[in-house]
Amino acid sequence: MYEWNIGSRSLLLGKRTLIMGIVNVTPDSFSDGGEHFDRESAIAHGLKLWEEGAEIVDVGGESTRPGAKVTAGEPVAAKPGKSAVSEKEELERVIPVITALKKKKPESVISVDTYKANVARAAVAAGAEVVNDISGFRWDPLMKKTLAELKCGAVMMHMRGRPEEWRNLPPISDVVMLVKRELREWVDAALMAGMKRERIMLDPGFGFGKNLEQNYPLMKRFEEFHQLRYPLLVGVSRKSFIGRALARNGKDAAIPDRLYGTLAAETAAILKGAHVIRTHDVRACADAVRIADLFA
Repeated sequence: MYEWNIGSRSLLLGKRTLIMGIVNVTPDSFSDGGEHFDRESAIAHGLKLWEEGAEIVDVGGESTRPGAKVTAGEPVAAKPGKSAVSEKEELERVIPVITALKKKKPESVISVDTYKANVARAAVAAGAEVVNDISGFRWDPLMKKTLAELKCGAVMMHMRGRPEEWRNLPPISDVVMLVKRELREWVDAALMAGMKRERIMLDPGFGFGKNLEQNYPLMKRFEEFHQLRYPLLVGVSRKSFIGRALARNGKDAAIPDRLYGTLAAETAAILKGAHVIRTHDVRACADAVRIADLFA
């Protein structure tokens, strides 16, 4: 049981599993192919996710699918590539959506999915109460200090390398030990920078820099992450390792065919103690949560 301090209020974690619904305001998301890139569509989708049972809506303006180029704290010009999204472009994508969602549902909890400190600051000013950083607060050197000043909730995710490097990362002997060790090191650095323990949630980063086979021990040994003594978020929705596990005739399951596998993985995470499930399919996940929480 945890009380996750997200600024003006705290969320009780552990009594029941919370759902974080995903709004990708991007033209190139791996999961929906830009279905909600249009601003009005993104706003409507966020409202729908709350109706379907999400407690948190996570708004992101940059795809980090495999192979994507990211700025990682450097000027975009220093890392050319059509997939890199500038700070200005990301702000133009997410801030109007966050502002509109907060206006329509003032009591709602909104998260911003970003690794850029200035985007995080603007999003919190617009009404977001959580910053979900896939880089573990590491890519933007100002992020830890910014989050300490903002006093919002923060999700630290584990990632190996950058998306364009994933295919060439060296093998690791024990992925669970590696993720635990690095998350512990990164969260200690965040505390040293002034962030408060009660505002931080950890995410082991399924699929992010882990090859397909390395994701299975992450779930099988998920209980070990409780040793870090932070609340835990899990995002497995529609990911490639689920497609591989569901392969038929040598062909991985396509993204539209991964729903049932996603629900099975999310249920396993709940039974192993996940506090928040980040998912695309909120309505289906909400039913799974209601049943799995009876046995967790």
